Amino acid sequence: MANLTSKELTALEDQIGSEMTLVKKYEAMACLCNDTRIQQSFSAIASKHRAHYNTLVNFLQ
Repeated sequence: MANLTSKELTALEDQIGSEMTLVKKYEAMACLCNDTRIQQSFSAIASKHRAHYNTLVNFLQ
């Protein structure tokens, strides 16, 4: 892990939280959607945000 300032670490933690919030929101919207195409789009967007989340978490390890 790179040496981060407390400000950088806080920003990174905030972004990790934001990415997880987006994952949960898009997964919830996919579950509520009746249109298969839109449901797939929401699921794809959730997957992209999960990848962002995983990238940020792995950066901290």
